[in-house]
Amino acid sequence: MRTTKRKKEFQAKFDPTKIYQLSEAVAQIEKFPTVKFDETVELHFQLNLDLKATDQVVRGTVVLPYGTGRSVRIAVFCKGENVKKAEDLGADHVGAEDLIEKVAKGFMDFDCVIATPEMMRDLSKLGKILGPRGLMPSPKAGTVSNDVERVIKEIKAGRIEFKADKQGGVHVGIGKRSFEKSKIEENAKHLIDALNNAKPSGVKGNLIKTMAISTTMGPGLKLTVAA
Repeated sequence: MRTTKRKKEFQAKFDPTKIYQLSEAVAQIEKFPTVKFDETVELHFQLNLDLKATDQVVRGTVVLPYGTGRSVRIAVFCKGENVKKAEDLGADHVGAEDLIEKVAKGFMDFDCVIATPEMMRDLSKLGKILGPRGLMPSPKAGTVSNDVERVIKEIKAGRIEFKADKQGGVHVGIGKRSFEKSKIEENAKHLIDALNNAKPSGVKGNLIKTMAISTTMGPGLKLTVAA
């Protein structure tokens, strides 16, 4: 297969066999060829999990100090006084049965879903729609709450969810390439700390087996797990 010009440029900028410190890798990313959009900077983890053990589930949330750099469209399923609270805080779509019916008919113009506990029974009707997209609210993800004000504020401030997939991997966007180097590093450290704090009691040794950082269109740079 012919090596593209872009691939040759990457090959000249980094050593794919090297294991970088976090600060080194972020500095290296700044040297990569640019594209026509502001790429997302992503962290990729392979966790030391027994994939057959039901008690070794890794899932949680973390507020990134500098946010993700992307605008998050929020849908809130609630009733009563929570409707005005959600609207006042800038939630993009707020409703109860009316919003459920709208989504059931194909409306998906949102990136995050929040629901009050009283709405979960009715919202279960959308399980087959929201579930596969990772949008179904859950207490573990902090998206089922009567305190919709707090949840909306946290999400707008940069709260993200992380969850290990069926292969024991975690893949999370932590900012944009246009971010200052120090902001990317700080966001990365917060995510790494949150992930380690979510370590199941049954895991022996380090939770993080391998770790890498990349941009949307760029190659992955291996990171030292001690980063």
